[in-house]
Amino acid sequence: MFFSTSCSRILTSTLHKTLFTRKAHLISFIDRGRIPLPLCISTRRILPVQLCRTMSMYQGGGSNSQDDGAVHVIDMRSDTITKPTPAMRQAMANAEVGDDVYGEDPTVNALQEKTAELFGMEAALFFPTGTMGNLCSVMAHCWERGSEMLLGDCAHILIYEQGGSAQLGGVHPRTVRNKPDGTFDLEEVESKIRTNDPHLPITRLICVENTQNICGGRVLPLSFLKEVRSLADKHKLLVHMDGARLMNAAVSLNVPPSEILQYCDSVSMCLSKGLGAPVGSVVGGKKGFIARCVRLRKVLGGGMRQAGILAAAGLLALTDGAARLHQDHENARTIAEGIHGMDPSVLHIDLDTVQSNIILYHLVSHAVTPSQFCEMLNTYDPKDDLDVNIRVVMFPFDLGRSIRCVTHHHITAEDVQCVLKKFRVVVDRVAAMTGKSADKSSS
Repeated sequence: MFFSTSCSRILTSTLHKTLFTRKAHLISFIDRGRIPLPLCISTRRILPVQLCRTMSMYQGGGSNSQDDGAVHVIDMRSDTITKPTPAMRQAMANAEVGDDVYGEDPTVNALQEKTAELFGMEAALFFPTGTMGNLCSVMAHCWERGSEMLLGDCAHILIYEQGGSAQLGGVHPRTVRNKPDGTFDLEEVESKIRTNDPHLPITRLICVENTQNICGGRVLPLSFLKEVRSLADKHKLLVHMDGARLMNAAVSLNVPPSEILQYCDSVSMCLSKGLGAPVGSVVGGKKGFIARCVRLRKVLGGGMRQAGILAAAGLLALTDGAARLHQDHENARTIAEGIHGMDPSVLHIDLDTVQSNIILYHLVSHAVTPSQFCEMLNTYDPKDDLDVNIRVVMFPFDLGRSIRCVTHHHITAEDVQCVLKKFRVVVDRVAAMTGKSADKSSS
């Protein structure tokens, strides 16, 4: 049972004042706009449904811990929440280090050499984050301010990296429409390539993303990448791949990463997602390109000193982490098939879209919002005999009525069955609510 009230009325209660003490600044901000916060009476918890709807999926709200040991919490917000394995922690403790700004950290150098070989590229460079790796790559390719890059309108670089290429690099982004499979129409790309006109920016770069996050972890076909390369060569353009989950794409296609990257001039790959390292990304490309990235990384504050402590975990991520990615894909497929078999009046999923470790499903029922559905998954009421002592944490996606969940190395086959068990409870309840809504509308 849900009803709405204003934040100011909520705060008149001593109980609610206590609940919101540490979020007073946030509540004050919300109350100026009088955003309604629904209350869930059965669980006595405040559910900021309207607020959640405006939040990015990258904001907090999940949990990696259990509730007093009585509730099993399964966090599927992202594969970024993974923690380093015991082997990684041991490797970090024993890492041989030096000053990486001087190029003297042997563990960082080993990581860069190994990654360059994996990519089939001349050189590689270790970065603290994927956002910095992408930004430096774009700036290194578009060395002249006022240059332009072409990229999909669902690209992570465009949507989730604060417009850094324009904000800091002076690089103009121009979009083409992403298709549901993560590709885009190359005729549209070609139509948007600028000529050398003094009124216009000069197109220098095409960016692709693999796997494509917003499209649900879709894997770009090699045939598409080959066509992108041909178009780029025709117009003397460069190609950068945001390969945050490149290894997931390689596992899905059952090819080495170098086979994917033969069509690209550069790539930025995260070590801290499905590969399980605590920190870091690696950029690959030609030696001259990497030399420019070194300068750019330094000015952006990414020059780390004894970074071998982090690189040691990255080396294991490339071997142990990559070797088990197929398990994440299998777990994602099992969850997707389970959802597919549930009440279609509540949820819909296209199984063909589940190609890696990201699952994107759609809430069909309008009895609850995506935020409310996620809250139901993430709530356990011990007084409810029909509930199960499992909490599943995921976020509504930023677009439409979609919800995203991601498998990773903390999600076991047993966890998958727990997830599906919780889904069945929640879906049954929403189905009952949907039926009541239908009965009311017909009467």
